Amino acid sequence: MAYGISDSPLGQQTQYISTYTPELLFPIPRQQARQSLSRDPASLPFYGVDIWTGYELSWLDERGKPQVAVAEFQIPFDSPSIVESKSFKLYLNSLNQTRFANIEQVKNTLVNDLSVVVDAPVAVKMESLPARSLLTAVIEMEGECIDDLPVEVEHYHPAPDLLTANGDQVVDETLVSHLLKSNCPVTGQPDWASVQVSYSGAKIDRDALLRYIISFRQHQDFHEHCVERMFMDITARCQPRALSVYARYTRRGGLDINPYRSTDPEALPPAMRLVRQ
Repeated sequence: MAYGISDSPLGQQTQYISTYTPELLFPIPRQQARQSLSRDPASLPFYGVDIWTGYELSWLDERGKPQVAVAEFQIPFDSPSIVESKSFKLYLNSLNQTRFANIEQVKNTLVNDLSVVVDAPVAVKMESLPARSLLTAVIEMEGECIDDLPVEVEHYHPAPDLLTANGDQVVDETLVSHLLKSNCPVTGQPDWASVQVSYSGAKIDRDALLRYIISFRQHQDFHEHCVERMFMDITARCQPRALSVYARYTRRGGLDINPYRSTDPEALPPAMRLVRQ
């Protein structure tokens, strides 16, 4: 799948810059992936946020002494663009030898630069170590894990036709799988995740849902687009009254990406850190 990112640093040999360079940030438009789902980007059937956690954030204070922190970045679902992850890492590295007056100045710089590149307001939380509220204790996703179901698997590319629901049974439940894997659309590197599906409506066949989640195993796409495809496929095939899909991906280069999509415009995912994060 082409995203017009041939000029991005992804998959290319890179010179690491350690002084502040906001031009390193590279936007990727959401529109092309959403058009592939046959949706009008102006009338999306979901809400949500992309939550990034930055574990390798450092800069110099005014005396030249290194400071370290953890940051959480929240990019709204309706931003015209996402940030290409390697460019994000390179940008954060560019702070390493840059002097700032205090952590608030660093935060304001991050807010301004990221909001410009995605063309939408980005929320940033930062904490010096030990970051007690951002680095929560390792927990499990709430919901019933379906990974032990003895399913036969034949599909390793997204197969929405696998999904079925029983209209005679109406439920309100949350299901979890740790078997989600997709691949970077440029480098082919594996991306590993846990996914939580919460819904109300006709009971979704659990065997079918697990097969469907596994069917992303050889799929090449960005994290955000994978979650949106899941949301759209479950909506189309199972027609739930309410739905949220939340994936927490393992970190790469000191960053993890955790997309959340929901029918509820007010809903936000709970703060958490999984064992693989």
